[in-house]
Amino acid sequence: MYFLGIGTVVNCGAVVLGGVLGLLLRRVLNTRICDTVTQAMGLAVVFIGAAGALARFQDLRNTPHETTHILLMVLSLALGAAVGEAINIQNLTERFGAFLRRKVKSEKDPQFLEGFVSASLTICVGAMAVMGPLLDALQKDPSTLYTKAVLDLVIILVMAAAMGKGVVFSALPLVALQGSLTLLAHWIEPLLTELAVTNISFVGSMLIFCVGLNLMVKTKIRVANLLPALLFTAASSFIPLS
Repeated sequence: MYFLGIGTVVNCGAVVLGGVLGLLLRRVLNTRICDTVTQAMGLAVVFIGAAGALARFQDLRNTPHETTHILLMVLSLALGAAVGEAINIQNLTERFGAFLRRKVKSEKDPQFLEGFVSASLTICVGAMAVMGPLLDALQKDPSTLYTKAVLDLVIILVMAAAMGKGVVFSALPLVALQGSLTLLAHWIEPLLTELAVTNISFVGSMLIFCVGLNLMVKTKIRVANLLPALLFTAASSFIPLS
């Protein structure tokens, strides 16, 4: 039986299930193994991000004004970074994570914030997180989110095994984002042209790549502060170039 938002419900349930299974697995792993698993997860996320970005880059190469579109992506990243740093979205995200950590009495968990932020960005930034809820609402087709649910379950399971309880709470921003897109689908649909989706996927994959770098080599890229780039890149698709 279909009901509006079932795809997001299933996706959120898969994230929670993956998180719980990961936490159970974490109990049998020592610190050294968890550190190596975190690096391996980072490598996997880097690959996912790089593969997605290269695929979308090739899509842009096949469009008219390809060089201009790619330059607009660069400009969108720069503007998004400036706006994100001005708002300091990273700090707001970490403060919310700290609030959750206090509520679940995990103040002594040093990986809670990193796990929450990294997992949230990994499963919330990408084409499937945008198009899945829209297809669910507009075409009553939750299959994209069902596929995403399987992928997220595996990703969250491994991340939770490596980084602990904070990963499980990535279900909260996931349901907020995808639930909002589902409810607003009829207003958003006209804005998501094929080029806009390609642009969002391109920049989103680059952000996922940065998340993987943070996990793998412990860099300090403030990925959350780059999120406004997604809005700028979507808007850039409406700039007349002919």
